[in-house]
Parts: sequence; C-alpha cells; structure tokens
Amino acid sequence: MSDDRPGPAPDVPDVPLPRVETRLEAPSTDVAPADSAALPGAHRGGFQREFTEPVPVAAPVDVDTAAAASWTPEPDVRWAPAPPVLPRSAPWALTFAVVGLIVSLVVGWGFLIGIVGAVFAVVALRRPWESRAVAVWALCLSLLSLAYSAGWLWWASTQGPLFG
Repeated sequence: MSDDRPGPAPDVPDVPLPRVETRLEAPSTDVAPADSAALPGAHRGGFQREFTEPVPVAAPVDVDTAAAASWTPEPDVRWAPAPPVLPRSAPWALTFAVVGLIVSLVVGWGFLIGIVGAVFAVVALRRPWESRAVAVWALCLSLLSLAYSAGWLWWASTQGPLFG
C-alpha cells in the first residue's frame, strides 16, 4: 500500500451546500417529560403517555359488618374432571412391527403385519399426544420387516418356475 492518495478531482466545481436550519420543538401536551436524568443503561423513565382510555370509577360498596362477620368462605375445591381417554396407536404400531419382524424372519408372507404396523406408526406420528419415539421405532421396525419379507419373496421367486 502506498500513501499516495488521490486529491480532489480538478474538474468538479465547488458547489456550496444548502444551509439546513434545525429547530427543537417542545413536546406535545399528551407527553410528560421525565423528572431526572440517570446513568447510561439505567432505566430513565423517559416520556410517558397519559392513559389513552378513561378508566371508570366504581362507586364504593357499603358492607354490612354484621353479615360480613358471620360469613364463612366456601371450601376450596381443586378438582377437574378426568381427561378423555384419547386413542393410542403407537403401542399397537410397535407390537405389530415387532411381530411382523419376527414373522418376516421366518416366512415372506409376514409383510401384511408389517404394513399394518407401518400404518399405525404413521397415524401415531400424526397425533400430538402419541409418543414420537415409540412411533418412530415402530415405523423403522415395520419397514425393516417389509424389507425382510421382500427378500424372502424375491428368494422364493428365484427358486422355481412360479409362473410357468
């Protein structure tokens, strides 16, 4: 790098900049200034707007002291009705997936069980109250059982003249 800096362009005429006049106006009537200044970063209060909506003033209530002394509070009942039992399909999906995997390790026609497990797993993944981990396991095991069944069916089709 060099220290040679280009100077001003010789063909650009010097044009005076327009003069801008600044003025500071007082805040409007709906803004109240803060009372004191504070250090930077501290809450300074700043300007505060008045309430934008009128607040109704309630009339005072006369309380009968004799009736108030004889009053007993109602018992605090903290109960809620039992939540409705939501349908669960993730455990069923995992059951069908495991059974389908065991059956597909032995015979090729266990793919129907794997399909049922995969359908239940997809249904469980669509429901927010189901366990996602169980549903993902069920889906993976169902797909694995389908792969084993497909392998068995492919092997069986290569072993003999099945279609002619």
